[in-house]
Amino acid sequence: MKKILLLCSAGMSTSIVVKKMREAAELKGIECEIEAMGLEQFHLNLDEYDVFLLGPQVRFKKDELNKIANEVNKTVEVINSMDYGMMKGEKILDFALELIGK
Repeated sequence: MKKILLLCSAGMSTSIVVKKMREAAELKGIECEIEAMGLEQFHLNLDEYDVFLLGPQVRFKKDELNKIANEVNKTVEVINSMDYGMMKGEKILDFALELIGK
């Protein structure tokens, strides 16, 4: 099972994106766990998830978090602003799965 964690500052819009991603995964028959948490939860969940996606509003943390994630062969990437703003769950899911290597 693929495990995807979205990281953000407040979490309101990110929780909607998670819902859209889950719906897309269900339609595609892909078994995955998708959650959203605040940035402060990153360190506590580093071993639990396969990939970490940052909301565009916290993109400035990418380099810092990626250094930590790379040490355990994980990836941190920023969600495309347009996809995030338009709540394109399927596209964001596909992006996450590409990063994991399906």
